[in-house]
Amino acid sequence: MIKRHRWSITLAVCLVTCFLVLQEFAVRRAQALSNDTYQELDTFASVLAIVQKNYVEPVTTKQLIDGAISGMLASLDPHSAYLTPDLYRDLEVETRGSFGGLGIEITIKNGALTVVAPIEDTPAYRAGLKAGDQIIKIDDDFTKDMSLTEAVKRMRGPKGSKIRLTIHRENVPELFTVTLARDVIKIQSVKSKELPEGYGYIRVTTFQENTGDGVEKAIDEFQSKDHGKIKGLVFDLRDNPGGLLNQAVKVSDDFLDGGLIVYTQGREENQQQKYFSHKKKDFDDYPMVVLVNGGSASASEIVAGALQDQRRAVIIGTQTFGKGSVQTILPLDDHSALRLTTARYYTPTGRSIQAVGITPDVDVELPKETLASLTQSGAQLDENPEIHEADLPHHFQNGQKKDEKNPAAAPGQSSVPAAAPAAEPDKGPGAKGAKAKEEKDVQLDKAIDILKHWNTYKMQLAKGEPSPEISGDASDSGDNSNPN
Repeated sequence: MIKRHRWSITLAVCLVTCFLVLQEFAVRRAQALSNDTYQELDTFASVLAIVQKNYVEPVTTKQLIDGAISGMLASLDPHSAYLTPDLYRDLEVETRGSFGGLGIEITIKNGALTVVAPIEDTPAYRAGLKAGDQIIKIDDDFTKDMSLTEAVKRMRGPKGSKIRLTIHRENVPELFTVTLARDVIKIQSVKSKELPEGYGYIRVTTFQENTGDGVEKAIDEFQSKDHGKIKGLVFDLRDNPGGLLNQAVKVSDDFLDGGLIVYTQGREENQQQKYFSHKKKDFDDYPMVVLVNGGSASASEIVAGALQDQRRAVIIGTQTFGKGSVQTILPLDDHSALRLTTARYYTPTGRSIQAVGITPDVDVELPKETLASLTQSGAQLDENPEIHEADLPHHFQNGQKKDEKNPAAAPGQSSVPAAAPAAEPDKGPGAKGAKAKEEKDVQLDKAIDILKHWNTYKMQLAKGEPSPEISGDASDSGDNSNPN
């Protein structure tokens, strides 16, 4: 009896051991983790223990893990990031168009925290900050090796609180300091007005939660003024850093009568999406010009690319930013989140514009700065070169050879999916801010001139001929990446 009992115990132990081994094998296989992955995780755990034991000051496990996650995502591409609970809450508020901060778009360029653009009517814009300015210090802390996420966090704050930025500007020999009072940044996503000759003008500054509704309201107002018809429309996407993908789809749908708007391709099945415009009764194919520049990015490029590929509008301006990727927000259990690049997007004809951009039909450069545009502080001429996706560290290529089209662009049924995947509001590229009121807007002038001669222009464009030289005041004007 005793021997039999011992044998039973031994058998039970063996069965439990085998079960645990098989369970571990099943878990490893389910998670598709190789032995190399486990080896690297062992190394990470060793480093974590060594740092906690030997670092000059006590450091918590959470601090180290948060830093490791941030570094891991920052090494992937310029737009993936780890969002702490505070930053995640800020992002949710931001997509609704209101947050406390300075109103400035920033990125990391050549290792330096760099202004992509101030947003008009904000503290940064009023203080005279310019694209290309390098932020050397935030208050008394140097920004060298400071992550973009940390910089954003430091610049955010309650209304009225002050912050001091030390700036290096190209061609200005000495550093200078700007003190700003934070404000509630309320971005008006859609602005509209009537232009001379009775043409409509709509400007979209960013794609937020109700941008599509705002564009539709502006269109309705123009139609009501002219017996339900629009004579012609200028749609301004200059310095628009992008935003929500579903709003870009909705805005594109407002101007198209069926057909593909954009499609996305990622590694997972749910990242293979196609978005179509609706067929409309009594569709009005009124003349339309879209203005773009190097600050037009992501969602802006989706709209411009769709309207260009479907020959719905003429694109005027300069090469766009070239952000052809989709970021998905993936919430975590501790109320933090990952902002992860999950797919590339493609225009209706299969173009990936990642690190390339949209080439306008009519290239119109803005005039260079003149002596009259210098600041009162005596700054010298500043070229303020635009920043593009291809300038950012760790950017990835579009995966296409020159002139290659993606075969997956075949049209399907004309219906827009019920929900577009959430896209991060594209803080990389940013906006350069409005131009001085006194400055002549040669790109807008060119747009109006093309609308005046629309039939002539469309006829030559349809034949694939070079952009016609249209007589008029503006006919020769072509000679001339995170908000805080």
